[in-house]
Amino acid sequence: MLRKMGGLILSGCLMAFSASGQAQKPATKTVVLKAARMFDGKSDELVKPGIVVVTDGRIVAAGPNATVPAEAEVIDLGDATLLPGFIDAHTHLTFAYSDDWNQSELDRLRKPIAELALDASVNARKTLLAGFTTVRDVGSREQLDVGLRNAIRNGKVPGPRMLVTVHSLGSTGGHCDGMAGFRPGLFGRESGPLDGVINGADQARYAVRLDHKYGADMIKVCATGGVLSPTDDVDTPQLTQEELNAIVDEAHALRLKTAAHAHGAEGAKRAIRAGIDSIEHGSFLDEEALRMMKQRGTYLVPTLLAPQGLQEKLDRGIYIPPAIEVKARKAIAAIRLTFQRALANGVKIGLGTDAAVYPHGRNAEEFHLMADLGMKPVEALKAGTSRDAELLGLADKIGTLEAGKLADIVAVPGDPIENIRQTEHVFFVMKEGVIYKNDRSGAPH
Repeated sequence: MLRKMGGLILSGCLMAFSASGQAQKPATKTVVLKAARMFDGKSDELVKPGIVVVTDGRIVAAGPNATVPAEAEVIDLGDATLLPGFIDAHTHLTFAYSDDWNQSELDRLRKPIAELALDASVNARKTLLAGFTTVRDVGSREQLDVGLRNAIRNGKVPGPRMLVTVHSLGSTGGHCDGMAGFRPGLFGRESGPLDGVINGADQARYAVRLDHKYGADMIKVCATGGVLSPTDDVDTPQLTQEELNAIVDEAHALRLKTAAHAHGAEGAKRAIRAGIDSIEHGSFLDEEALRMMKQRGTYLVPTLLAPQGLQEKLDRGIYIPPAIEVKARKAIAAIRLTFQRALANGVKIGLGTDAAVYPHGRNAEEFHLMADLGMKPVEALKAGTSRDAELLGLADKIGTLEAGKLADIVAVPGDPIENIRQTEHVFFVMKEGVIYKNDRSGAPH
């Protein structure tokens, strides 16, 4: 009954919420976007000029030679670059960023579900206006991610297209056990499959089926310990091979993609052997794990903004529990080298940020963090567009600017290949033909 009441409150609040000035449904007329240059999401260079023709929320033509219909509305964005809407493969839009560790823990226990939902809608809007038109949301609670996804999809609140997990699946006392770190008996029961906590292959399959039943678009597992969890080491394996085999097999049978939070090499290798689609973080991957990923086509989603956000807290002297600070420093020291080794080994790399570990809306900084570590800027752009679209199983709909794709289009000033940090200055955002942002005056030149 409590769960049902919570769901009704969440649904009502999201339906009632309407952002002032929220974009309306696209008109049936044709809109033509023009800019000095264009990145189509798959080429190794920009084309000049950039022209994209949009009708009924879809791209009908793109490229320098695209025909501009006589009756079309033309939006000339000037000395800018048109790109596919950015994709973030690792977010937590329903989690709040906070500099106050203890207050954050208290808020998640005390805030009503309705208030958490409204907070999440603010995070979603920030993410969309930063140019991210699609995200994977890889861990939530109380079906906040499902409600937010549905509200965005139904036009109730502005935000990116969301693929959600319902719960991350993990072991008792592990990184995905939301009751870990609290005294026994506080919640009146132990965590179990309804919370995404499993022990044994049968419970693993059951938990996948529960996530699918309650609206998951994908399945996320915690194959190792984590940085921010209070009761585990960061690199220890937390699911057995049999448990991971069951999770991935069941998810793939349901045609759901899978992702594994995995800092440590052993847990990652178990997930890779099970057939996982992506390894998230990967801080301590060894050469064997990287070779396995290369051979099997397993993606790495390095989430470089997460250690960056933690480093900023450490630099500012913000309180982090001592045990977690030790883990954070260990992961920060390892992740950059691991990324460079993955790059050298030819591992597929997608863009994901772990939004909520840093303030929401800064997602585009991941582009320059990858480029700073040796990835070519154009490859970083592909990671956050076409490669992420492939990882998400949406390459037929998004990720490139070409006829037939959904009209998810952003614009940045200047040339983002010459200066990758131009991605942090998105001034135009269109999602499925709807313009959510067009503020050339706010873009630096």
